[in-house]
Amino acid sequence: MQWLDYDTAHCSIQKTLELVGEKWTFLVLREAFNGVRRFDQIRDHVGLSDSILSNRLRKLVEGGLLTVEPYRELGRRTRSEYRLTDQAAELYPVIIGLLQWGDRHLTAPSGPAVIVTHRDCGEPVQAVVRCAAGHELDGPKAGHAEPGPGAHRLDTAQHAP
Repeated sequence: MQWLDYDTAHCSIQKTLELVGEKWTFLVLREAFNGVRRFDQIRDHVGLSDSILSNRLRKLVEGGLLTVEPYRELGRRTRSEYRLTDQAAELYPVIIGLLQWGDRHLTAPSGPAVIVTHRDCGEPVQAVVRCAAGHELDGPKAGHAEPGPGAHRLDTAQHAP
């Protein structure tokens, strides 16, 4: 396979980033993964403007990553909570991978600000890349990309030297 022979418009990475590839979107998801579900709490904890948060929440609801659940506190109007969907839960390894990478390369000398552990045993959580046979890949050279059924070849004349 010659990577440059294939159109990237249908790439799953590109489509995923179109939905979640903005900094604020991942920070909203981080909050939801940590049980923060209400607009005001998310806004205040992350430091977002109302307009940016409204935009990100709408995009995540439309993309199927969050659902809207009404709630009402005594004496107040009905408001919305934002809850993760099963589809969003599948992004958990990505969030953990970003956290691991940041801990390795960007953490202050005093150590990481957050440590995620397994609720049952207390051990640190790690994102791992593993093949279906159970082998862990230690980097991109251990993997091999090839065209899938949705791949589209480019006109090779476009890429001739």
